[in-house]
Amino acid sequence: MNKEQFLRAFMTEVWNEQQFDKVAFYVHHAYTIHLDTADPWEGQTLSHEAFKERLRFSFNSFPDMHFDITSAIEEENHVAITWILTGTNSGKIGGFPPTNRAIKTTGLTIYHFTNQKISGHTQVFDRLKVAQQLGFLSN
Repeated sequence: MNKEQFLRAFMTEVWNEQQFDKVAFYVHHAYTIHLDTADPWEGQTLSHEAFKERLRFSFNSFPDMHFDITSAIEEENHVAITWILTGTNSGKIGGFPPTNRAIKTTGLTIYHFTNQKISGHTQVFDRLKVAQQLGFLSN
């Protein structure tokens, strides 16, 4: 399995199917969030347990969160993907109550690899669009 296939399986099993028990299989024991603006874990290096906590945080707000990968580029130590994120806000986001509104946004993530495992990411996506779709901001 090449890195792109490995990453696609990770996105399916861990993110889309919420199989948290697969984290150790896919994720390096030290996972660094290099850039992910407004992510509470930006700049931190996470253990497997901290990575699972980050997953729980995300799914608490959007239990049906789903990523569709639209393109992927693999190189020696990275796989870059573009994606479409969908989900319904049925849990709190920070101090905001659930809106029960659906979101759809796009983004780009570059996943970093160390010793054949995913060891971090650099990510950009339109959080402003998400805030607008949730009704937190006007268009």
